[in-house]
Amino acid sequence: MRLGILGGTFDPIHLGHLRVAEEITEKINLERLFLIPSAVPPHKGTKPVTPFEHRFAMTQLAARESPKFEALDLEGRRQGYSYSVETLRELHQTFRPDPVLFFIIGMDAFLEIKTWKEYERLFDYAHFVVITRPGVPYRELEPFLSSLDIDFARSDEEGVFLHPSGNKILCEQTTHMDISSTQIRERAMAEKSIRFLVLESVRSYIIDKELYKIHAGSR
Repeated sequence: MRLGILGGTFDPIHLGHLRVAEEITEKINLERLFLIPSAVPPHKGTKPVTPFEHRFAMTQLAARESPKFEALDLEGRRQGYSYSVETLRELHQTFRPDPVLFFIIGMDAFLEIKTWKEYERLFDYAHFVVITRPGVPYRELEPFLSSLDIDFARSDEEGVFLHPSGNKILCEQTTHMDISSTQIRERAMAEKSIRFLVLESVRSYIIDKELYKIHAGSR
């Protein structure tokens, strides 16, 4: 099975996340794409995060919009920080014997991968689909890969790098939507409209549960 993984804090999940998921599912012919909210994101430090139950509920609402999307709460069922390497290992156990996993990640996050737990092992478990920024050529990724001290090789395919395990790093561009969860939370706290930044079902959930200090049903 060709399975995609798109993780994140999803506080809240927004149209930018979903457009990336939709386009990558189509481009690389995924059979299913898992949306996986982090329970305790290790890179958020002491910044407050909305309780997992709400972030997962919003992710479930979002997943209903595509027959190929599915929300998974596996990081919410684990204790402690949500480490991607543990998630990948768990998915390999769940979808035995040989799932083909594609880990979808933005370029900015990928460039911080040295700070991730057991980052060298991540490439043993999955292909990585790196979403490049508009105007930033994938070739800028090559020097960074060299700095990882892992024997990546450049493929004959444009924007593809090979890991010794046989897994690949694929550089892809998707429709750029300048939306951030931080922006949405700030607008909500200021009682400004978040319509057309998130799905209507997610917006209704935020209002109903009074997340981000929204108290008026008209927003």
